[in-house]
Amino acid sequence: MPKLLIIIGSTRPGRIGLPVATWFSELAAADGRFDVQLVDLAELALPFLDEPDHPGLRNYTTPHALEWSSIVDSADAVVLVTAEYNFGYPAPLKNALDYLCHEWRHKPLGFVSYGGVAAGTRAVQQLQQVTSALQMVTVRTSVHIPFVYTMLDENGQLVANAQMDAAATSMFAELEALNVTLAPARAVK
Repeated sequence: MPKLLIIIGSTRPGRIGLPVATWFSELAAADGRFDVQLVDLAELALPFLDEPDHPGLRNYTTPHALEWSSIVDSADAVVLVTAEYNFGYPAPLKNALDYLCHEWRHKPLGFVSYGGVAAGTRAVQQLQQVTSALQMVTVRTSVHIPFVYTMLDENGQLVANAQMDAAATSMFAELEALNVTLAPARAVK
């Protein structure tokens, strides 16, 4: 079964990314198309890029870079769960992307974004520039959650609506189909 890596991009205390990613990863697991791995950048705690060599060389010297490389390399598809901070995406997410190079190549990519009225769409627009440079291939369907604070229950859990569930299900199908197309390119090292 192909592996879907879901990355929580915000590390801020009190962030909404955790309940959003929890909802999405549970839905992905229930869908059954992927073996799902959820990575919380707050727990991973990558320091600001501290590798002496360019990531394209894959000459990692730190245990955290080696661990991160292994996690991303083992994935067949990736979904980035991102907030929108000041019309952009969180710095820890950029740092996590910049740590690696080859590990991202030829992987299908989806976005789950959240925020206020813009639902994180401006963050996604910026991330598309970065991820295309990493040779990732974005699926058409994204999940954008406007006014996300209004969708949390009394326990802080996300209560998704039918449109969010439908968009996520469409994304799973697109990720699965694109993975079939891109897998041969990833096999060439």
